[in-house]
Amino acid sequence: MAQDNSFDVVSKVEVQEVKNAIDQAQKEVNARFDLKNSKSTMALEGSDAIQLASQDEYTLTAITEILQQKLVKRSVSLKNLEYEKVEPAANSSVRQKIKLKQGIPSEAAKKITALVKDSKKKAQASIQGDTVRVVSKDRDVLQEVMALLRGKDFGVELQFTNYRSN
Repeated sequence: MAQDNSFDVVSKVEVQEVKNAIDQAQKEVNARFDLKNSKSTMALEGSDAIQLASQDEYTLTAITEILQQKLVKRSVSLKNLEYEKVEPAANSSVRQKIKLKQGIPSEAAKKITALVKDSKKKAQASIQGDTVRVVSKDRDVLQEVMALLRGKDFGVELQFTNYRSN
């Protein structure tokens, strides 16, 4: 029996790229005249969050913009970031946590599988943990499904991996 062709749809943030972007952003903050003495900090917490701290919300917004620029330059999609609200911290400062979204949220996965089903293409999509597997007997159909998925916004940066063809 012929083996099916398939690919996985995933969304993953490369933690090393985030770390490099934080390092670059911290250097820029420390070098800028308007931010040099702000005592602003950026730190990676584990592999799933960035903690920002600064003297006030205005400065926090400025360092967030610098960090976003560095993340984009390091090919980290801003869609994979989830911003928590700004909170007061010790010594009249403020802080904010930015979560790194790993994997495809279940709502987005459901939308992807529904889109594949509604497309009437001869392909089947199934949710497997935090990924979606798309299977078809025809490689051309898989290419069409990839193009269809690239044309939609699911709130995360989609990557297509584990492409298997017989």
